[in-house]
Amino acid sequence: MTVSKPGRISRRSLLMAATAVPLCGILTRPTSAAEFVYKFATGQDPTHPVNIRAQEAIDRIREATSGRLEIRLFPANQLGSDTELLTQVRSGGVEFFNQSSSILATLVPSAGIVNTGFAFANYDSVWKAMDGDLGSYIRSQIAKTPIMAVSKAWDNGFRQVTSSGREVRTPDDLKNFQIRVPPAPLLTSLFKALGAGPTPINFNEVYSALQTKVVDGQENPLPIIATARLYEVQSTCSLTGHVWDGYWILGNKRAFERLPKDVQEIVMRELDRSAVDQRADIAKLSQSLRSDLSAKGLKFIDVDRAAFRQALSKTSFYADWKSKFGEEAWSQLEKAAGQLS
Repeated sequence: MTVSKPGRISRRSLLMAATAVPLCGILTRPTSAAEFVYKFATGQDPTHPVNIRAQEAIDRIREATSGRLEIRLFPANQLGSDTELLTQVRSGGVEFFNQSSSILATLVPSAGIVNTGFAFANYDSVWKAMDGDLGSYIRSQIAKTPIMAVSKAWDNGFRQVTSSGREVRTPDDLKNFQIRVPPAPLLTSLFKALGAGPTPINFNEVYSALQTKVVDGQENPLPIIATARLYEVQSTCSLTGHVWDGYWILGNKRAFERLPKDVQEIVMRELDRSAVDQRADIAKLSQSLRSDLSAKGLKFIDVDRAAFRQALSKTSFYADWKSKFGEEAWSQLEKAAGQLS
């Protein structure tokens, strides 16, 4: 099977309307022919690399299992908000779900450690952590719940701050800045420490919250800003790179264990393959989208990230979270990211 070329995503796929036909719409064989029919829910627009690469994995899984496992993809929060879907995958109402580390932290606190402010300087340090000891530690903690991680970590990218009014150039510009954050304690804590006013809002409500000025701005990776069309309701983007966030492909344990061993291995193998492809997509998009979004009217602001990290280090942020995550998890983080202070 030919894999979609990442380079096309930023030019063609991102221009597709968000109302694209659900990716689960066309099946190559009748559902009744499948021994197992599972749902795979995501919160991202159909044009996002998460859905493009997930669908490719699904197609390969169907082919490799001779149609025994049929997975139907439901993008764009069709089956509920991120927090609702986390509940559904725990109960088995949804068998697979891609969840950002920041939201997963509400169930598995250690998953949020990757969102520690200004911990990762670049992707080299990110993948050293996620494909190494820190990633293994987080997977073991997820496995203590009714769910499990069924592939390598996928990429959500480095998060950037956008605004419809005040331009964020220095840490002082965040003082009393009303910013939407996901329902994630660590991100709320980060912006409180920097003097902002973080407001947790589920992702499916972000566009309307920005449009109606419930908040002044938000923070997300560039591919999310593009596919969710947030540039329509924001005027500036400050390249803070304050947090890296990843996605975990989560499976309901009981549902996964019902699959024959060989099918389980195929699922994990093909999702791992798509994880590598999706990481390359996001890295490429994070470079190309600056010019694409500038053409749509979004003004970019380069900031001194060191100044933001220094401002954060003057607060109790790092000490507080080291205490919450524990010495074992924190040492795994610093092994990849360097000493935090």
